[in-house]
Amino acid sequence: MKAGSRFLNAVSAVALSAGVVSLSAGIGIIASTSVANAAVIQRIDVRGATRVGTEAVRSNLTIQPGKAFTNSDIDDSVKRLYGTGYFSDVKISVSGSSLVVNVSENQLINQVVFNGNRKIKDDKLKTVVQTQPLGPYSKELVDADISRIKAAYAAIGRSDVQVTTQTAVVGAGRVNLAFVINEGDRTKIAAINFSGNHAYGDSRLAAVLSTKRSNPLSFLTRKDVYNEDKLKADEEQLRQFYYNHGYADFRIVSSDASLNEQTNEYTINIAVDEGQRYKFGDISVDSSVAGVDAAELKGLVTTSTGSIYSAREIQKSMEAISKRVSAMGYPFARIVPRGNRDMQTGTIGVTYMVDQGERAYVERIEIRGNTRTRDYVIRREFDISEGDAFNQEVISRAKRRLEALGYFSSVNITTAQGSAPDRVIIVVNVEDQSTGSFGIGAGYAVGGGGLVLEASVEEKNFLGRGQYIRVAAGAGTDNSQTYNLSFTEPYFLGYRLAVGFDIFKSTTSSNDFYKYDEQGGTIRVTAPITEDLATTFRYTYKEIKYKNNGAYGANGVRGGGDDVMSAPYLDLIAGSPWVQSSVSQSFVYNTLDDRTLPHEGIYASFTHEFAGLGGDSEFYKIYGKAKYYKTLSDELDVIGSLSVGAGHVMATGSNLNVFDQFQIGGKEIRGFKNNGIGPRMPTNEDPLGGTTYFTASAEASMPVPGVPQDAGLRLAVFSDAGTLYGNDVKNSAGVQGSDMEWRASVGAGIIWASPFGPLRFDFAQPVVKQSYDKVQQFRFSIANQF
Repeated sequence: MKAGSRFLNAVSAVALSAGVVSLSAGIGIIASTSVANAAVIQRIDVRGATRVGTEAVRSNLTIQPGKAFTNSDIDDSVKRLYGTGYFSDVKISVSGSSLVVNVSENQLINQVVFNGNRKIKDDKLKTVVQTQPLGPYSKELVDADISRIKAAYAAIGRSDVQVTTQTAVVGAGRVNLAFVINEGDRTKIAAINFSGNHAYGDSRLAAVLSTKRSNPLSFLTRKDVYNEDKLKADEEQLRQFYYNHGYADFRIVSSDASLNEQTNEYTINIAVDEGQRYKFGDISVDSSVAGVDAAELKGLVTTSTGSIYSAREIQKSMEAISKRVSAMGYPFARIVPRGNRDMQTGTIGVTYMVDQGERAYVERIEIRGNTRTRDYVIRREFDISEGDAFNQEVISRAKRRLEALGYFSSVNITTAQGSAPDRVIIVVNVEDQSTGSFGIGAGYAVGGGGLVLEASVEEKNFLGRGQYIRVAAGAGTDNSQTYNLSFTEPYFLGYRLAVGFDIFKSTTSSNDFYKYDEQGGTIRVTAPITEDLATTFRYTYKEIKYKNNGAYGANGVRGGGDDVMSAPYLDLIAGSPWVQSSVSQSFVYNTLDDRTLPHEGIYASFTHEFAGLGGDSEFYKIYGKAKYYKTLSDELDVIGSLSVGAGHVMATGSNLNVFDQFQIGGKEIRGFKNNGIGPRMPTNEDPLGGTTYFTASAEASMPVPGVPQDAGLRLAVFSDAGTLYGNDVKNSAGVQGSDMEWRASVGAGIIWASPFGPLRFDFAQPVVKQSYDKVQQFRFSIANQF
């Protein structure tokens, strides 16, 4: 019986008991309603609540004995009882002075199971459905759970999943519920097509999107899963790409995705209108806030007349001005960029207006969408909290920080009206993504030394706490072994201090002459100075052991051969084990637009180190490196880079040890083995290292011609040069290679943005080298190692 009919029966009974006789249906309804408004019952009679209990039913009624009730009270009571999920039917009527509530109870769930699921495990599905053991069996809730399961499968590209249910009665009003799942085939993306684009080709634009065309490794990345929300995020990425490359009038005309049900593949079509390309015109800063001098703010602006228009640079300028003005005591100041388009000259002049904005405060920050990352990990990226003055530029900076973490596939921050006109609610919508990666590296020394393999596993968001952990191990056919464990807590004790440690161990055998073992650890603390500059303090303790493998006799003569080594050279390995105890400070300046595939920006580091806090090493060492990236061609996506490096070490005691000096090679000058250049022992050519080095490199990379750009394959050509010289090791007179002698190489490589992380395959040919240098022409490694 419907709620309206039940209500009519109830009020009719009340009308008769009050002595009101209706002459027509219309008059009867009016009279009954009038009497119902004044009706009072004396008791409530609950029938059919055998498991739930009569008190549980009474507690969900809005009608109470001795109090007047209306038709709305009856409707509300019916809705509340249905809302509990414990009842399949509810009837309410009035008999005399009693309210009679008849309920039919739903069966209780004894067990929930999933059958047929392979791609999504039971543990995951249990968090998706709301039907739970010991809860009521509700058809409406089960139907909603079926929709939730389908949505979970659609998120991994299985939109054609079929879900049904089966129930089995187990007695005592309980049932077992099974969700039967036919997972179907995974949907794919056959093509991503663009129309209206002239400045950039389809392949270049496809590389901007996070949604990718299906390929043989898509089952690992899941980037070929179509999702309407994901497509909207891709549209925004496309807009930002054009806005940052001079196309201020760019717009997306339309976008759609069509599914071919026979092949189970989507085709995505995006129509765009690029508009013309602009450069910056006149740049100025004005202020209407008393006490704020616009001329003092002009130096914070990063946009410059004549450069390509970029929305990113405008945003950075706004944030810098906002931060300075807020520090001056104007937290509500608003920075508004006003553009002046000149279609004839193709320029946009920008005036940064500093106005006194409306007073508004943050009421709360709501975090949504995070299934793995903890709320506090997201909140701590905001330089603002509940009760603070609302500042839009602070919100933009927080969004950029969240995106830079690499924890999320999308970050969207919006605002909503709070409980008062001057209150704002900040809503943060994020979507977690995989943050674990497996790295591999390999090399082969053509001139000897054999194959070297390295493997590492890292997690950037350990347990959703934002912590970083990395475990790595390596081995070579020359009996070398390396082991590393690193851990970082990025917000120590709630402060923006990254505190961590590294534990390492390595073993190297050198041409039957000695065995070198090194083990130790580092404790480090990193503090930000500005958004782009940070400093790190380290304390490092190493224990180093040299072991004579017995290749030389007491007189320094190699057994079984004619090579002779003078006894003083054995002093180089005497006194093992050695202890090195040092402190260091590093500065890192980073303006890269993307850490995985930088197109623009600078990454520079400088370190100075002092050893002598106990132990056997006494030195002062300085070294650094800078790398500059620049897009050489937007259309072809050609990226150029230049890098330089240098270092020098000096003894603060008597002499340096072998392990105190610099060792460089294939990582800095491709085409050579690690430790492949520099001063060496004259007899067996084992490396001694050097006191001074210089390196330089030039490289250009572009997508591999003929290969879809979203495959992540790039071709690189490069040229490296460098030198390592000087020697201050005791009893090492007469070593070869201690003079300043340059090496150089040229080569080509393939960079692959693989599901395991960015990998790189290089082949280099030394063009300037010394006879005793160790060559390694092929190298397989992680693509970006800053």
